Amino acid sequence: MRIYSGKIPAMAESLTKTLTTEGDIEIESEEEVRMDFEAVFKEYVRRDRQVLDEAKARMEREGLSYGLLGKIKSQVARDLGFPARDEALPYLVEQVMTMLFHSNNVVEVYGEDHVLRKKITNVIKRNTNLEDDLDKEVRSKIKNLSEGTASFEIEYAKVMDQLKRRKGLG
Repeated sequence: MRIYSGKIPAMAESLTKTLTTEGDIEIESEEEVRMDFEAVFKEYVRRDRQVLDEAKARMEREGLSYGLLGKIKSQVARDLGFPARDEALPYLVEQVMTMLFHSNNVVEVYGEDHVLRKKITNVIKRNTNLEDDLDKEVRSKIKNLSEGTASFEIEYAKVMDQLKRRKGLG
């Protein structure tokens, strides 16, 4: 799972609206709570980028091929105490839950934990399905190239960057 910086405000807004309109939380300032949610997601993005940068640095130092990036990134994430991609959703839900109970901007939490977790999970999933959609769109545009080749990787990255810029997901 990947969170795009351009989607963070919309995701935080959706989470704030969902939890307040359904009576799960009581807040003083909608703007402040939205900014708290944004801070949680921005920190996740920052740490994910840190893991990627460290993985690339290790690969360069050790002269490893680009094909090992996923494995090295998982190892770096483990070393830094950050979740692997498949563990990101539960990690993020836990971070949001922690924020709800520690934020000075949340007056009261009425929703039960399992209900809150389900709602938070749904909002995050709704806003992060973009990655799969983008991947499908990129692959459809470069289907003439063989996957796993250097030219495929280069073209994939180029087309993905173009799509993200066009959709404001940078």
